[in-house]
Order: sequence, then C-alpha cells, then structure tokens
Amino acid sequence: MAAVFLVTLYEYSPLFYIAVVFTCFIVTTGLVLGWFGWDVPVILRNSEETQFNTRVFKKQMRQVKNPFGLEITNPSTASITTGITLKTDCLEDSRLTCYWGCSVQKLYEALQKHVYCFRISTPQALEDALYSEYLYQEQYFIKKDSKEEIYCQLPRDNKIEDFGSVPRSRYPLVALLTLSHEDDREIYDIISMVSVIHIPDKTYKLSCRILYQYLLLAQGQFHDLKQLFMSANNNSTPSSNPSAEEKNADRSLLEKAGLSESEVELSEENSKDCVVCQNGSVNWVLLPCRHTCLCDGCIKYFQQCPMCRQFVQESFALCSQKEQDKDKLKTL
Repeated sequence: MAAVFLVTLYEYSPLFYIAVVFTCFIVTTGLVLGWFGWDVPVILRNSEETQFNTRVFKKQMRQVKNPFGLEITNPSTASITTGITLKTDCLEDSRLTCYWGCSVQKLYEALQKHVYCFRISTPQALEDALYSEYLYQEQYFIKKDSKEEIYCQLPRDNKIEDFGSVPRSRYPLVALLTLSHEDDREIYDIISMVSVIHIPDKTYKLSCRILYQYLLLAQGQFHDLKQLFMSANNNSTPSSNPSAEEKNADRSLLEKAGLSESEVELSEENSKDCVVCQNGSVNWVLLPCRHTCLCDGCIKYFQQCPMCRQFVQESFALCSQKEQDKDKLKTL
C-alpha cells in the first residue's frame, strides 16, 4: 500500500516526492537521536552482538572406556628404512596388526564397511575389507597392562625408500588394535582402534606422528579421536619453572588421556584453573575449537571462546556434578 502511494506521488510531482522522503528521513533521524526531547526507545545491534546472543547447545555425553592405547616411542629416530617403535597400553589381551603401505582409498572404504556391512573386530575382517591393498603385514600379541614396546620394520628385501610425492595414494603405516578374546568384545563398546601413522622418508621428511585415530564401536559407528587443548596458567616465578623431565612426564600423561601435547609449560596446580575466574577447576570443552578452559560457573557467560575468540557452537562437560562431588569427598 505504501509502495503504491509513493509511486503515485512520484508520478504526480517528482520534486514533491523528493521533499516528502527527505522530510521523513529528517524526522526519523531526529527521533532516534533525541533532537525533539522525546524518549523514544531504540535498540541498536551490530552483527557481533547478534551472534553473541545466540544460544550455545550443550551436548549430552556418554562415557565410554577405551581398552586401547598406542603411542610412538622416540619418533625422531623413526623412518621407513630404520623402522618405528610403538608402545601399547591395553586393558585386555589384544593383537597389534601393522599394515605397511596401506591404500588410502581402501582404508576409508573399510571404515564405511564397518558401518554398513560387517564389523571390523578382528585383523582378518580389516584384511578382507582392504582387499589386501597393502605392501606388508606384521602381527603381535599384546598382554594386558604390559605396556610393551614393539619394534616394527619393513623387510629389507622390499627395497622401499619412500611412498611418492604428496598427495599420496598409500599411508606409510596403519596400526590396528583389536581385542584378542571374543568374550572381551562383548564387554567393551569399543572393539578396535585404527591408527594412521606418518613415517618420514626421502621424499616427505615431516616428523613421525600419529595422523588419525579411529575408534570402532560394536554398534557400527566409528569416531575420530581428537585431542583437547587444555588451558595452562603459568603464574610461577622463573626459579620455580618445571624441569625438562617434569614437562615430559606431564606431556605423556596428557597423551595417554587423549589430550593435547601442546608446548605450554604445565604446572600440576595451575593447569586445572579456569582461565577467566582463576578459581574454579576446568570442566567444559568448547566446540569446534576444542579448548578446555572454563569452569562450571563461567561457562554460562561465554558464547565465544576466551582463548581463540571463535564462536562456540556446542559444549560438553568432562565430569558431571555428581562425579565432582565424589572427587571432593575423596580429597576431604
């Protein structure tokens, strides 16, 4: 209706139309800025405030026990020609199967088969899913809680010195951990763990590291195991800085817990403090940045991560209130 009126007014007299529009503009500006002395409530918002007021969803998490643990011992010495040393830490008797030169495409097809076709709970199941698209396989028996160090190496007669330029069609090493006894597979939700490991060679000399770890569940899902970035408040004086051995011990503890091996200096007392209030213990993980830096009291005030300023889409608690109360009672 207003558009029809403006068009009619413009056809009647363009000058009169311009004068009416300009007068409306002046009156509106005067009301907003308070030129006439009238209190007119005006809400001015920018885009950042609009995003800040969006609701942050809290994920409902379910605690699952992971029976597998795998880390690289002395990654600086690992290479395609000299081999690699892996350290396992399993809660039950398990089998470690290493696939050298595993096809990238066949590996991800195998993960999809775990979801839609059959469960990859044994080395034979993964081998069937890979269609033997790997160069060499070796298998080891792991005793529960043994924390064995296992040396893996390609046979010298293979004469493989590198896996080509990036992007590659094969991963240097894929390690599969599975439960050895069938009865144990009915106890745990996680029935196997696939670790994709990069090993330096002549062509690609990036340091040895675990690229991806996938947890395969008995229900047919698989999840990418990612590290959390724990906050660390280093308020100590230079004379009280931790030694290199203490820092390595703290970093190894974080790695075993699936957390970040960040280069920050961790202090046992300060690493649990909220980065905002410096009083409450850290309990909330922010997504998608994965910073773990807020306590139960401060989480409700933040829609942006206080460490990286990224907007928080979801969050979840590491421990429930009941678990925290139990821990407090134990300390008392």
